[in-house]
Amino acid sequence: MKPWIAGALGALTVLAGGAAQAADRAVTQGDHLVANFAFKSGETLPALRLHYRTLGQPKRDAAGRVTNAVMVLHGTGGSGAQFLSPQFADELYGAGQPLDISRYYVILPDGIGHGGSSKPSDGLKAAFPDYDYDDMVEAQRRLLVDGLKVDRLRLLMGTSMGCMHGFIWGEIHPDFAQAIMPMACLTGPIAGVNRTWRRAAMDSIRSDPDWRGGDYAAQPALGLRGALNLLIVMGAAPQYWQAQFPSREAADANYAARFAADFPTRDANDLLHQLDASRTYDPSKGLERITAPVTWVNSTDDLINPPDLGLAEPAAKRLKAGKFVLIQATPDTRGHGTHTWAKFWKKDLVDLLARSEPK
Repeated sequence: MKPWIAGALGALTVLAGGAAQAADRAVTQGDHLVANFAFKSGETLPALRLHYRTLGQPKRDAAGRVTNAVMVLHGTGGSGAQFLSPQFADELYGAGQPLDISRYYVILPDGIGHGGSSKPSDGLKAAFPDYDYDDMVEAQRRLLVDGLKVDRLRLLMGTSMGCMHGFIWGEIHPDFAQAIMPMACLTGPIAGVNRTWRRAAMDSIRSDPDWRGGDYAAQPALGLRGALNLLIVMGAAPQYWQAQFPSREAADANYAARFAADFPTRDANDLLHQLDASRTYDPSKGLERITAPVTWVNSTDDLINPPDLGLAEPAAKRLKAGKFVLIQATPDTRGHGTHTWAKFWKKDLVDLLARSEPK
């Protein structure tokens, strides 16, 4: 299988592929700059950089409107690059697959504070604006409408934080997406255990003496380690990890490998802002405003959004054209990360595209 190749920032094209495809796929990367972007906090950035990747080509109707755009939104700490991984891309983008890029124009943005988009570690550190999810959704809209000239989505998908963005999109811009597929989230405020682990991770960073109010010369390693440990545990897949790492030695090796791979990629200011951005999230009062067909997918082994809270099913019934799918845990599902393993929900995506097909 050919590897997915990461490109440099800026407008460029790279080749990517997988065993399931007969031909290479072109991945285009670029940046859209928004001048004087105003945040809900009252802060502004003179230039907000929004990085993105696209696959496929836009198709336009007689009026010049793009008709085949699909936007996929990543989770906390991620980027659009995660949707180029084989477990996602090789199941969806190839010939005859649900998001066949000969038919669809797939847009993979990096959210504010993430990936190649403007973020604290660019230089502002803790002085970077205190963005929230509403700010991130507005930035995504500006990227689509002003940058890519897309004013209608055939499909909006989102995982974890991107799942929550999907519900915000559906409420604020009910006519923008013809279908919405949010995966791995709930529709109430970030509270209970979900808020507690986030607060604990943020406090771990802030309590490190090397934090220095965010003006550190070197990463506050102890605080960042504590925060990352919480991320690793909350993202665990109990059955899968038990099957794959059935001994103390294997479990220790799994933890060590995950930590070693993740820690060097983190910045404390970036992570703090990423976690805190969820503080104002609460679409629970406006679910009836979502008019597009929705397929909402969660999994039973998701420690961040546990099904035994009983919150998802009543909320899903308030959606005008909603369907809730709960994937049952197996030794192969991936906990909260099941959202990026398309084999578990690909049929539900096919069903959503069919039932949202324009008449």
